[in-house]
Amino acid sequence: MGDLIKLRRTQTDNRLSKIKKLLKGAARYAKGKGCVYTTGSFGRGEANKFSDLDLFIVGQSINGKRSLGRLDEICITADLVRATRKLKIPDFSGDGEYLAHYTIADLVNTLGRSEDDASNTFTARLLLLLESQPLIGRDVYAQAIHAVISAYWRDFNDHKEDFIPAFLANDILRLWRTFCVNYEANTTTDPPEKKAKRKLKNYKLKHSRLLTCYSALLFLLAVFKIHKTVTPDAAREMVKLRPIQRLYFLLSAKEFVSAHGKINELIARYEKFLERSQAPEPTLIKTFLDRRKTREYFDEANAFGNVVFEVLQLIGKDERFFRLLTV
Repeated sequence: MGDLIKLRRTQTDNRLSKIKKLLKGAARYAKGKGCVYTTGSFGRGEANKFSDLDLFIVGQSINGKRSLGRLDEICITADLVRATRKLKIPDFSGDGEYLAHYTIADLVNTLGRSEDDASNTFTARLLLLLESQPLIGRDVYAQAIHAVISAYWRDFNDHKEDFIPAFLANDILRLWRTFCVNYEANTTTDPPEKKAKRKLKNYKLKHSRLLTCYSALLFLLAVFKIHKTVTPDAAREMVKLRPIQRLYFLLSAKEFVSAHGKINELIARYEKFLERSQAPEPTLIKTFLDRRKTREYFDEANAFGNVVFEVLQLIGKDERFFRLLTV
């Protein structure tokens, strides 16, 4: 593991530990009823001192009624705000408007429905599986993961010997394309500074979000290649691993020696991205006002995507699961 990747992981875990200690009150309010999990750079284990905290609140429900009441939710949110401010973590984006409370039933019942995108349960559910870490309510967090995986693996018992997680794979691909569409929809008429900010987000998207989505697809593809099926237990193992750790899983598998060189290149390129993006947002925006620098950074981002594609090809060659991902 690269030195910067190791350092970021250690620093992130230390900061998460400090956050958890400040959330003892929130943990009491949530006990047995809800959980809070972080995603983004803290969830991926690569936060720097300028990173903000992306959170989701998920609770139990009984007969359609939320177990985590409105007042308890307010107290939990207040604790989260106090903790981030005490640790000098940037305030929650959108003045906290994205600190929504979902139930596990919300995450499961909207799966495949038209309201999934509009309610944001789609993003909450996918990031739960792809890049989350629990801050409080570990028991409810585990129940949420179990319920979501069970929903995606609902047909597993009829195909135990050759199960392809097509439903989940399609949703992961849809999440990636949704990220891309959301970026493209807001770039045409922006002033220079705002365009530079969008370019910065796109640069990050083409590294961190791409790795989040495709490390999961690579993991599932590799498991299928080895075992000719993907069990719910294998999915739970994937969830336990942060995106970069999934690449190290591939490096540990002798079945994929032919891909190890490209995987190591991918890790090195990602570490360079982490180094490039380790600065305050205003500084990074200034970088993307420079056309020469912008071209250089986006050349690197495109090269990163190309290597991801090469690794997919090397691991998925001749597998019908790979065909499903591409056509």
